[in-house]
Amino acid sequence: MEAMTLEKDQTAVAPCGVAPAPPCAMVILGAAGDLTKRLLVPALYDLVLEERLPPQFRLVGVAVTPLTTADWKQSLTDMMRQFVAEDDGEFHADHIDEKAWRWLTERMTYVQGDLNDPEMYRRLRDLLSDLDKNAGTAGNYLFYLAVPDRLFGPAIGRLGAAGLLQEGKDHWRRVVIEKPFGHDLESARALNAQILKALKEHQIYRIDHFLGKETVQNVMALRFANGLFEPIWNREHIDHIQITAGETVGVEGRGKFYEKTGALRDMVPNHMFQLLAMTAMEPPISFEAEAVRAKKAEVIEAIRPMTEEEALRNAVRGQYGTGTVLGRRVKAYREEPDVAPHSTTETFVAFKLNIDTWRWAGVPFYIRTGKYMSRRRTEIAIRFHQAPFSIFRGTDVERLHSNWMILRIQPDEGIGLEFAAKRPGPTVTLGNVSMDFAYKNYFKLAPNTGYETLLYDCMIGDATLFQRADNIEAGWRAVQPILDAWAKNPPKDFPNYSAGTSGPATANELLARNGHGWRGLD
Repeated sequence: MEAMTLEKDQTAVAPCGVAPAPPCAMVILGAAGDLTKRLLVPALYDLVLEERLPPQFRLVGVAVTPLTTADWKQSLTDMMRQFVAEDDGEFHADHIDEKAWRWLTERMTYVQGDLNDPEMYRRLRDLLSDLDKNAGTAGNYLFYLAVPDRLFGPAIGRLGAAGLLQEGKDHWRRVVIEKPFGHDLESARALNAQILKALKEHQIYRIDHFLGKETVQNVMALRFANGLFEPIWNREHIDHIQITAGETVGVEGRGKFYEKTGALRDMVPNHMFQLLAMTAMEPPISFEAEAVRAKKAEVIEAIRPMTEEEALRNAVRGQYGTGTVLGRRVKAYREEPDVAPHSTTETFVAFKLNIDTWRWAGVPFYIRTGKYMSRRRTEIAIRFHQAPFSIFRGTDVERLHSNWMILRIQPDEGIGLEFAAKRPGPTVTLGNVSMDFAYKNYFKLAPNTGYETLLYDCMIGDATLFQRADNIEAGWRAVQPILDAWAKNPPKDFPNYSAGTSGPATANELLARNGHGWRGLD
C-alpha cells in the first residue's frame, strides 16, 4: 500500500481520493480504556487501509495502567482479533490485514504515568521532541482526551503548563475532547472558560462520533445539492419532524457514569441536536468549517425556551424495567451494577420543541431516544402536510395516506419515501407505497466506526464536523429548563416502560395531543 512507503512523495493521493494527513504524532490520554481499544485504534487501522496516514505518523498512548509498549500493542492486537471473531461492535472486518496492522503497531509507544503528575507531562514532552527529530512528526501534535470528563480541564491545563499546546508558524497543536462537555449550562460555560485559558478556539475539537457517519453528513448533501428537496423543506410543506435514536443496549456496566448523567444529558445536547441542526439549518454560503458551524449554531440558538410548566408538559422521561430485548431477558435499570435501588435517573427521553425561525415557525420537532428499546434505529422522519382529499369523496378513501421522507442514519443507512398510489382495480382505492435508496446498494461502504473521518479531519485542521463553544452552550441552554423542572419534580412512576418496548405510554400521549403519532420502530 502506497501510504506505507510514501517516504518520497508527500503529495500523493490515496485510493480514497484524498491526500494523506500531514506528519504528526497523536497522543491518546487514557490509552488503556475501552474507547481506545474499541473505536480509536480500529479507526486508525481503517485509515491505514485507506492510506490516509503519513509515513511519519506516530501514536503515543498514555495511561496510569502499568504496561510496557509491547504489552499495550499486544492488548490492542488481541482486541482486534476478538472483533473479527465475534463480529460485534462498531468495528467490522472479516480479517485483519497483517501488513496494515504491523505498519500501525510499529509506530506505537506507551507512556505509563498519572495524568495528575506534572512529571509525566515533562516525560511526554521529551518523547515527542525525540519523535520530531527521529520520526519527522514536525512538531504537530494531536492530543485525544479519552478520559473521564472531570479530567478534561486539569489535563489541558497541565499540557499547557508543559508547553505542549503552544503553536508556531510551522507546527500545530490540537486537542480532541469527548462528550459529555459539561453536565448543564453552568458547567459547560465553566469548562469552556477553563480550557480557553490554555487553548485558542481553533485548537479545540469537541467530537461527536455520530457526525462521522456518512449518512449524517449526507443530510446536508441531500438538502443542498438537490433542487427537488430544498424548495419544500419548510413550514409550507412540512407538518412535523421526528428524530429518533433507539438503542437495544442497556447501561452496559456504566452505572456510575449513567447515574450522574441520564438519557437527556447523554444524548440530547450533542447527538440529537446535531441531527436537528443538520435537518433544520439554513444553507451556508460555503462548506467551509466556520460557515457551516455558524448556521448550525443559529438553529440551536433559535430553539424556543421553555417555562417550567412547558417543560413538564412537553418533555417525557422514562426508565426501563425488566423485559425481553431481541429475544433475551434483561433486568431492570435499578438492578444494574452501581445503580441506586430507587434511582430516578431516566433511560428514555422524548420531548417536543419549536424553532423560532421563518422557515420552521409552527412546525413541531419531536426528539426521542432511549435504552433497551425494541429496535436499534436512528432516523430523521419528515412528515409532509396532508393533501386535500375532497376530490376523493364517494370513493373508498376516507383519508389520504401520509407522505414521509425517512433519513436512516443507522443501521441500514439510506433514504425512504412513502406516498399514496392507486391500487389496481376498477375503483379508486389508495395504498401506501415506498421508494427506497440504500447506501450499500449504490456505494461501496468501507468499514467505519464513525471516527475515521473525524480523526482525519483533526489532522488536516477541518473543524466542520466539530462543535464550537457557542453551539455547545446553546444546546445546554435549550435543555436546561427540562433539567431544572425534572430536578424539582422527581418521577413517581419509575420504572414506567418494559425493556424491549418503544418507551412509556406518556411518550405516545405527547404526540397524540397534536394529532400525531410516533413512527414504529419495528
